[in-house]
Amino acid sequence: MTDRSIHPNTRILLDAWRRMQADPKGHAAGGPDARDHATLLDRIFVIEQRRDQSWLVRTSGATLNALIGRDLGNQNYLDLWTGPDRGMMSAFLEAIRFDGAPGVVRGRGETLNGECVELEISLMPLSPESGRSPRLRMLGLYQTLGGAPMLASHPVFRHRISMLVPPDTRRVGPQLRLVAVH
Repeated sequence: MTDRSIHPNTRILLDAWRRMQADPKGHAAGGPDARDHATLLDRIFVIEQRRDQSWLVRTSGATLNALIGRDLGNQNYLDLWTGPDRGMMSAFLEAIRFDGAPGVVRGRGETLNGECVELEISLMPLSPESGRSPRLRMLGLYQTLGGAPMLASHPVFRHRISMLVPPDTRRVGPQLRLVAVH
């Protein structure tokens, strides 16, 4: 998935994450202001890996909570997923943790009435704060890709994965080229 095929809110958050990784101390200066992206902030959540390998939702935005139909705080993020999707999501989170780079999930959310909405969920590892627990935290964005009004305020009950875009760990740098002259 190239950056052109993702939702603009996902692109904004991925760009902000990259800036924070490049300059952890100075990311606030000169970057976009959070007030410029209020609709994005209401869809953000933070999860933290626990000792039992569950992923506790530490905080979640108002729009996300409204789409799910409940406050996700202090709940296991993996509980949003069932069956094989739960196993894939768990492995996906592990890949992000291992590689230290963002990943994107495409899928759909379904209500009990059968309405569906296409989703894009991006997950980015956060650096541990000094003096705090070294537990891994991830920043997430739960973005609907149209169709949310069709849910008619019914909460998303089931999540299904249609595509996982793992972390891009390609290294950019000098490349060796062999040139032969006869």
